[in-house]
Amino acid sequence: MNALESTSTRPYLIRALYDWCTDNGLTPYVAVLVDDSVQVPREYVKNGEIVLNISFDATSSLKLGNEFIEFKARFAGTAREIMVPVSRVIAIYARENGQGMAFPVPVSSAGGEEPAARPSPLSSVPAAGNHAEEDPKVVQLVSPEGSADAPDPSADPPRPPSGPRPALKRIK
Repeated sequence: MNALESTSTRPYLIRALYDWCTDNGLTPYVAVLVDDSVQVPREYVKNGEIVLNISFDATSSLKLGNEFIEFKARFAGTAREIMVPVSRVIAIYARENGQGMAFPVPVSSAGGEEPAARPSPLSSVPAAGNHAEEDPKVVQLVSPEGSADAPDPSADPPRPPSGPRPALKRIK
């Protein structure tokens, strides 16, 4: 098997960072570039992207597969089935400290709007020693802290109305 025939490293890295987050008591979030293949609540999509909390407490039936990330979650009290192709995940990180990994933005083959043409939390990093050309395979997660042109922190996904939160008791 050569490099062209091997499977993508993305699902393995996502699982590894998910495990790292949970082992360290952190909350794993994934940033997803939304298109027709992504099954998420569209009302929470902003600028063609959605950030999902994939922690044990926020999901049920979580499956981090090689092709899809699947789980059930509640949005504003309504249960939803979520299915995200692994190829559409553009970052996985810990909510508490922002540590994680960003992935190359998938190239749109449908001839529609290019993902790189609109604002994104990911930006290309110039190739080492050559600032004229950018390497499309290397991306950097731009941190909202310490950046003058950072997005508004209030631009997070909408929160459900406040009030008493329903709780489930697990009985074994």
